[in-house]
Order: sequence, then structure tokens, then C-alpha cells
Amino acid sequence: MRRREPPSLGGFFLFARRASAWYGRVIPNLPERGRGGDMANAFNQGQPVRSALDRARTKAYFRLLPILFACYVIAYVDRNNVGLAKLNMMDDLPAFTETVIGVGSGFFFFTGYLLLEIPGTLLVEKWSARKWISRIMITWGIVAALTATVREPWHFYGFRFTLGLAEAGFFPGVIVYLTHWFPSRDRARALSWFLIATPIAQFISPFISYYMLRIGTVEKVGGVLVHHAAILGLHGWQWLFIGWGLPAIVFGFVVFFFLTDRPSQARWLEPDERDALEEELARDRAHRKATGGHLTLAQAFANPKVLMLTAAYFFIVTGNYGVEIFLPSILRDWYQPDYRLLTLILMVPPLGSLVGQLLVGWSSDRTKERRLHASLPILLGAGALSLTLIGKPPLPVMIALFTVAALGLKAYLPAFWTLPSLFLTEAAAAGSIGLINSVGNLGGALGPSLLGFLKDKTHSYVPGLIYLCISMAASAVIILMLGLGRKPEHASTAAPILDEIIEPV
Repeated sequence: MRRREPPSLGGFFLFARRASAWYGRVIPNLPERGRGGDMANAFNQGQPVRSALDRARTKAYFRLLPILFACYVIAYVDRNNVGLAKLNMMDDLPAFTETVIGVGSGFFFFTGYLLLEIPGTLLVEKWSARKWISRIMITWGIVAALTATVREPWHFYGFRFTLGLAEAGFFPGVIVYLTHWFPSRDRARALSWFLIATPIAQFISPFISYYMLRIGTVEKVGGVLVHHAAILGLHGWQWLFIGWGLPAIVFGFVVFFFLTDRPSQARWLEPDERDALEEELARDRAHRKATGGHLTLAQAFANPKVLMLTAAYFFIVTGNYGVEIFLPSILRDWYQPDYRLLTLILMVPPLGSLVGQLLVGWSSDRTKERRLHASLPILLGAGALSLTLIGKPPLPVMIALFTVAALGLKAYLPAFWTLPSLFLTEAAAAGSIGLINSVGNLGGALGPSLLGFLKDKTHSYVPGLIYLCISMAASAVIILMLGLGRKPEHASTAAPILDEIIEPV
């Protein structure tokens, strides 16, 4: 007899279950149109029959990554939209200075994020990614929306701190979750398609946020002052927090009903596909253990390689968040564009990040080389950022330089996050990824805080940007010194099966 849902939530759960069943039947099979009786047709048309493992990898790719991608887009906007909100937030709240915004932005990474990141990542490994990520998204959406109520700096600090508590464990949890589904040969590619959510978020956020930001403001359009009325007594920066907080709550329920923790639980895979994928992942784990990856959690935390990866991530994250939070203010200070032009400008640098991440993920998996793929983009970005400090080039040139800098600040990610799993497994890998992300992300507190402080003290963004360039270069040097991720001597250059998704044969 079919189990009935509780009457009080029956309608909602029935709809969600039917939608999930449809999604599980239809979406995973979209790239694969010859199964069962169609296999003979595939041979007749000259198309090879794909193995159970290849079918499972492709299904996992199309089933899981779109959901995780959408979640990370929302998460990244909620984390960084203060950079846009501050453009008129500081007009409404006189107590909010550059230092207050910088310190408040950094509070996201203080204590709560640091303390809960590792336990949250271990919960993904030992308990349930689906339930934990769902909890994260619902609570962070609520906190992000409530940031619209701030009136004093200490309110802002409190909400940013709480947002860090709410979101702790999301990013490293997803990194660990992907190891439950994607073999090592596919992992950088899968990571790259997840991580391009950040440039996509940076691309769409200014465009959508522009229409929210002008609520309750006076804007000059064609030489005429236009007053945009407040809505429900709230101004644009408040609607910015609310408008981006609510989707996180919605996607919290999407995650709960549509993600699957492990291949063995996936009803949308055929039995032979589940078995083949589980066997491939088990071979991966066995190989890492045989090559020295079987460490306890305490041993992993004391491992020099883990500590060096943590330091490298700290320095690059310092540069990343320093640039992202203050780029709107830097461009407005240097070139005085109006809101419309500024939002259009801010949509360009993420394109560099997008292209860079896809190329690095593709090339890194194809060559099996991780070290140079992680370090060289960072050095390129540091060089471009340093060139923005030479004179005052025309605005198009400045945009191009910040675009290359954005490439360096993001393109390294797919290769970098494969490095821990090269020498760690299971709880040691999960805990170490949490450690690298939580401690490393303290750079997200230092970068904006230092940039805001130096701007208030020197009335210039130049000293802060110089420090960010040095920090990025330090990260690249550490990765090069680490020595992990060199190309294997006898690595095959054959493209993995996911090339079929990106490059149709």
C-alpha cells in the first residue's frame, strides 16, 4: 500500500513528490536517448552503446549540478550584495562609513563561520548533504532578508555575523558532496561548472539589483530628475536584501526534495548504473588510501600540506573579497558613472571569471595537472590588478584590467579544490576542506576591512589595492611551492566522458 503524506501538509508534499518523480525520470535522460529497445538503433546509426558507468556519470551531472549551481548563485549574491547596497545605504544611514561597511562585510567570516564550517562539512560526509544544505539555505535566506531592518552599525555587524553562522558549511559541504558522486577524473570539470555560479551571480546581480536599488531614490534620466517612490516605506537597499533573501528560502525546499545523498540512494539511476558508479568511487578511495591518504582528522589538520593550502586560500580570498565588495565604490570614485552605467560596467568582469573557470576546469581534467592550473591564473590576475594603479587609464582599459583580475581571482578554483582529495580521503578530506575554507575565508574579513580602513585614513583606494596584489602573489607562490598536483608522467590526455556534454561529437 502506498504511504500517504501527513494530511496537514498533504497538498504541498504531494506536489513536491510528483515534481521530483518527473524530474528524476525526465531530466537525467535528456542527454541519453537510446536505452533498452533503442540500443539496436544506436548500433545501426553508428553510435556506440555507452556503459552503465558513463550513463550514471552523465545522469549525475545533469541531475545534481543545475541545482547546486542555482543555490550557489543565490548564496554568492546574498554574501556580496552589500557592495551594491552600500551605494545608497550610506546615504540613508549616516553612521555607516567605509570602515563600518568593510568591517561588517568581514563579520560574515568571523567566529561563527569559522567554528561551524568544519562540523558542517563533517555532517555532509557522515549524515546528509541534502538535509544540511536545505537547512543552510532556509536559515540564511531569512537572515539575509532581515538585514533590511538594520539602523545602526552594531545591527549590521550582528546580521552579518548571523549570516555567517547560517551559511557555514555550504561551500565545503558541496565540495565534499561532489566527491560522493564524481570520480577523480571528472571532479575538476564538475567543480568548474558549480563554481561558475560565482561569476554568473556577479553578472546577473547588478542588472537585477539596479531596479531594486533605485526604489526610494532620485535618479537623473536624460538630464531630468526622476523620483522613484519607496515601496511599503522601504528603500532600494532594503529591497535588495529582501529580494535576494527570499529565493534562498525557496531553494532550501528544492534541495530537500530533489538532491540525493549518494548513488546507492538514487532511484533515478538504473541498478547497474548505481553499482557501476559506486564501484568507480570505491576504486578512487582505495587508490588514495594506498598512496598515503588514510589519515585521521587530527593528522590531517597537522599535515603541512593542509596548512599550506589554508594559507594559500587565505591570501587569494583576501584579494577576492577586497575587490568584489569595493569594486562598485572604486569605479564610482574614479570615474563617477551613474547607477545605470555602473551596473552595466559591473557585468563585464565576471565574464573573465566565467571563461577562466571553464577553461581551467576543462584543461586541468584533460591534462591531469592541477598545480600550474591553480597558480598561474592567480599570478595573471595579480599582474592585471597592479596595472590598474598606474595612472588613470580610460574607462574601457580599466574595465579590461579588472576583467583579467577577476579571471585570476576565480579561474584557479576548479584546480585548487581538487588538491585536498589528492592525498586525503573520507573524514580527513571533509574536515580538511572545511578547515581550508573556514580559516582561508578569514581573508574575506581582512580584505574588505583593510580596504575600507585604508580608504578612510588615506582617502584613496590605492594602498589597499597594493596590499591585495601582494596577497594574491603570495597565494600563487605557496601553491607552486607545495608541489601537489603535477601532471602524472604517464597521464592519458584522452578527454573524460563529460567532454561529450561540452563538446558534441
